[in-house]
Amino acid sequence: METHESESPSTRNARLEARITAEQKNLLSRAAALVGRSLTDFVVTSAYETAVRTIREHQAMVLSERDRKAFVGALLNPRAPGARLRKAARRYRQHLGD
Repeated sequence: METHESESPSTRNARLEARITAEQKNLLSRAAALVGRSLTDFVVTSAYETAVRTIREHQAMVLSERDRKAFVGALLNPRAPGARLRKAARRYRQHLGD
């Protein structure tokens, strides 16, 4: 997963503000301290990683939906078997008859 830990503070020029409860801040501060990060770095990194994971999961769901439709379409409207498949089926039936 790509992170931006190597960026210098001068390359970070966008700002994000959020109001949270004291309980949330205490929890986040405690977690940040456990991993040896500043509160800001912990929150930004966690949010970034969650955003990347959410986007990947969404893209996978979109692909799965498309793939599902293609699969169902193939089941409902199968193609006729090609020459190689027919030949393999004949060989299989001959093998069973031996």
